[in-house]
Parts: sequence; structure tokens; C-alpha cells
Amino acid sequence: MTRTPAARPRRAAGPGRWECAFLLCTVSLSASCGYPETSTAPAPTATVDVPAPSEQAAEPSGDPAKAGIPMDLSYVDRKSDGYARFRSWVDRAAAGQPGYAFAASDAALMYRLDPKQKYCDLAVRMVEEQVSTAEGVIAGGGRPAVSGDSYLEVGPYISDLAMTLDTCGKDLSPEQRKRWGAYAEQAVWNVWHHPRASWGGRPHPWTGWATDNPGNNYYYSFLEATMYWGLASGSQTWLDVLRQDKLPPLTKYFAALPGGGSREGTGYGAAYMRLFPLYRLWRDATGTDLANANPHVRDSIRYWVHATVPTLDRFAPIGDQSRNSVPELFDYHRRLVLEARYLTPDPAAKAVASWWLENISVPQMTQGFNSRYDLLPTGDGGAPPTELHYHSPGTGHLFARSDWGKDAMWLSFVAGPYDESHAHQDQGSFTLFARDWLAVTENIWSRSGINQAPQVHNVVRFERADGDDSQCQAPRGDVVVHQCTETVSTMSVTPGAAGALAATADLTPAYRGNSAVRRWERRLDFAGRKLTVRDAFELGAGTRAVFQLNVPTEPQVSGNEVISGRLRVRVLEPANATIRVHDWRGQDASEFQRGWRIDVSGGNAGYLVELDEK
Repeated sequence: MTRTPAARPRRAAGPGRWECAFLLCTVSLSASCGYPETSTAPAPTATVDVPAPSEQAAEPSGDPAKAGIPMDLSYVDRKSDGYARFRSWVDRAAAGQPGYAFAASDAALMYRLDPKQKYCDLAVRMVEEQVSTAEGVIAGGGRPAVSGDSYLEVGPYISDLAMTLDTCGKDLSPEQRKRWGAYAEQAVWNVWHHPRASWGGRPHPWTGWATDNPGNNYYYSFLEATMYWGLASGSQTWLDVLRQDKLPPLTKYFAALPGGGSREGTGYGAAYMRLFPLYRLWRDATGTDLANANPHVRDSIRYWVHATVPTLDRFAPIGDQSRNSVPELFDYHRRLVLEARYLTPDPAAKAVASWWLENISVPQMTQGFNSRYDLLPTGDGGAPPTELHYHSPGTGHLFARSDWGKDAMWLSFVAGPYDESHAHQDQGSFTLFARDWLAVTENIWSRSGINQAPQVHNVVRFERADGDDSQCQAPRGDVVVHQCTETVSTMSVTPGAAGALAATADLTPAYRGNSAVRRWERRLDFAGRKLTVRDAFELGAGTRAVFQLNVPTEPQVSGNEVISGRLRVRVLEPANATIRVHDWRGQDASEFQRGWRIDVSGGNAGYLVELDEK
């Protein structure tokens, strides 16, 4: 189901009202927006000594003569339609009619492109409202909105302030500079010193969630706040924190993530749209090219091109899909690829990105608050990749298709590292698409989009009569054997003739020694618009294995064959398999809007199943 597009949090009508985070979260089995502050996570403070703000002058730190946020805007074509749309977006706000999620940094950026006083007037007014509202909350003993949801949106809040301070500083009084600086300094300090965080001299500690995890979307918001404030204030201390403590782990992490994409999946993995602009900013400010220190940015272009289904309007639903349960392409995905295309010097990657950007269902930003990113060039021409499959070993995601036409059959398969909170228990799962979904996770037909358990994925479901004893993620007494985080399944991919493909995965590690699942290997053979699935497993005593397939159309069972819409499923082994159909709406109509699951049981050592179009 589709919900209101979530955005960076922005001031809505009236003081103190803010929108939710980058990815709108509703009901979660494990988290709200990310993980809530009841979570525990180790988060060491910065090794560079940063004195608490109460020990410093309450004003922008550093040498004002060295402060500044340099931005190379030479890529902007002031004659383009994208520029006209962005200017119109800002002009309406300057005229008193700001659109949904309008940002002070939109106005500050427009001033840099066209230095009219009305743009600075607007930006200063918006940031002053942010700071004065926060001061009121702090004076009452509370925590300001910038600290909400474990500081998830500290980046947009502080980058708005920093961009306005840097761009329109001439319009600020000394008293405003001091107040803005005290607020921003405290916010950034609190991010990296969570046990000692405070506001107004009162302790307000928090968990420090993801401050030590460069693979998590929160980390990019923390970097954004620190980088923008460090540059705007001229704080050598904060710039040293970035250089010495925060950016090296980021570079190291992505150097070890070959193939692009995110271990958080394709929902929260879109958060790279927030990381890649920081690469631009750091390069413009310091000359250091983080984006090309490893292949991740370049590889992410091909990752997303292959992760897009042949109709070029949806993408592989891997992990939480909290903004929109149905994985439809949106501005965020366009923005991510625009950023990656601009950053990579690789001509082939640029050409593939241009083709994708010109042909997907989102030819330009659909929401005004994203219009600034259409200033980035799409390039001309381009062509789809020549290869028909793409394997990202760093994420464990495989994509394959019969051809590059819109009627092609397309496959995704998951087997790799499982170590992020927004990833699912979907090791060994696959999705099949041809003009529409043929077999797909039931999660996309759910209200929340964040059901993580094995039952909603196209896997073999293992059940033990005495309950799951893995102590991984199973509710107490649950008969379903759950997959475990901090595990790594493996996948090998063997291309064949005429686009054929074989993928073999060892999923045994996902169960971390649970005696119920001694071995599970899955092989997919994809050729001639047909998918053959071979499962081999060894079960512990009292365990049964169920081959499950989630489908959007009600299945009709006839012997060993099942028809679900245009999908035909043949159970070849075992010959005496039992086939049943599970209606998800009957389980929980408030969560599951539609969808059925085909359950095949009777296999003691494996299954052999064919899927094709009828």
C-alpha cells in the first residue's frame, strides 16, 4: 500500500511541529524509525578530545576566517527545466507559500545560485524559528526536536542551520550567531558523547545507536551534522574528528562491500542518497575524494539498475519497506543514482546511469522538497548493461533477467551477510517477476512493510515441535526456526549459455548451529523463462521442512501443480508432497491486505520445484 511520501523533517505550519524521518515508519515488529532508544548499542566516544560545550564559548567555534562551506555548483544548468522548477519551489516559499517539507537550506542554496535578499531573509527566519523553539523546550527541561528518534534527523536540522549561517551570515546579529552556535555545538557534541549528552545543563543521555556503525542509515545523518557544522564554524576539532575517527571506518566499511548496495536492504539502502552528497561536500572542502576511494559508489549504479524490475517502475523488495510497502521507484532512488552518477568518473557507469534515469517511471522529482536534486545532470543517451545478471557479494544479493525488454522475466535471490536491523530473515529467498509479481515476499502486501520473520519470504520454513531453541529472534515457544543475525550465508554464481544462470547457496550458517537445521543448500537454475529450485537439507529430530512460496493471486491446486495467476508451479520432488494454501488475510486482515502462501510439505531431504508462466 502507498503512504504519504516521507521526507527530511521540516518545519510544518506552527511552531514545534515536525514531520517524521527520511523513511516513514509506522508499526514495527522490531523498531520504529530504526531502533528506539530502548535499544542498547556500543558507541565509543570520539578519540579526538572534544570538550563539552559548557567548557567552550557559546558561539561558533574555530577561526571565522577559515570557516566556510564550499560548494562547486558549476554543474548547475541555469537554463534547464530542473533549475526553473527549483527556483519556482523556492520563490513560492519566499512569497509566503512554502510547500510541504520546504527547507531553509533550499533557500540558502538558491541564494548561492541567484543572490537575491529574499532567499536569505527566508532561510534566516526559518532557522531562527528552529533555534528559538528548541531554546524554549530546553528552558523547560526537555530535549529539542533535533534529538528525536535517537538523533536520526540531526543532519538535516544542523545542515539547515550551517548552510544558512555560512550563506547568510551577514544578516545575523552577533547575538544570533552566539545562540545558533551554542545550539548546534551541543547537538553535534551530544551525538558523539551519548552517555554525557545534555541540554541546558541537564543530563539527557541516549543509547548512541549506530554511532559506531557506518553501514547504518543513522550514521550518515550524524556525519552530515558534524561535517556541515565543522565547516560552517571553522572548528578544527570537529574536522579532526571526521578525518581521524569517523570517515576512516566509513571508507574501510565500503571497501569491504564489493558490488554496491546496502546490507540494510533496498528500503533503508536508499539512505545512500544522504551519504553521497557528503562525499561531494568533503571533496569540495578538502580535495579528498572519498567517493572513489573504493568502488562502492560506482558499483551502486549497476546494483540499482539490476535491482529494478523490467517494467522500470519497481525494485527488488529486500529488507524493510517502511515508506511504501510496495517497492515502487520514488524520488529517493532517482536522487541516489543522480548522486552516484555525478561522483563516479567511470564513463561506462555514467552511461548506464543515464539510461536508467531517462527510462524509469520517475523522469523527474515528483515532490518539491526533492527538486534541488534535479539540478544534478542526468547525461544524454546511455544504454542498459550488456550483462543479464549482477551479483553483489558484499550484500549477498543477486539479480538476473532473461533480457532487457520490459516483458523480460526477472529474478532476485538473497544469500550473504545478515547483520543489520532493517534486514530480514530472508536468507535463501527469491522473487520472480514478469510484467508483474509472480512470486514475491508477502511483506509488500502488508500495511507496515516491515515483517521480518521467515514466514513472509520464499524460503524453506523449518519447524520443530519443541520450539525454536536458537535464541536468535524467535518468540518463546515458536515452532518456526528463525534465522540469526551476525551470520554469513554464501552464494556462488555460474553463468551459462544464452543468459542461463545457476546460483548455489549454503544457508546453513543462518541458523547458527540450531540442531533442527543441520544443513540447507538451495540451488536456482534460471533459463528460458523458467526457474528451477532445488533444496537439499538435513533435519534434526522432530523437525519438518516446508517449501513455501508467497504469491499475489489466489492459487489453484491440481495434483502436484499449482496455478496462481500467470505463474505455474510444479512440485517434482517428492512425488507424494502435500500442497496447502494459506490466506494471509485470514491470519491478520489489518496487517495483510492481500496475498497467499503455497505450502509444500513432505520432503524429508529436499524439494525440486519448477516455476514458469502458464
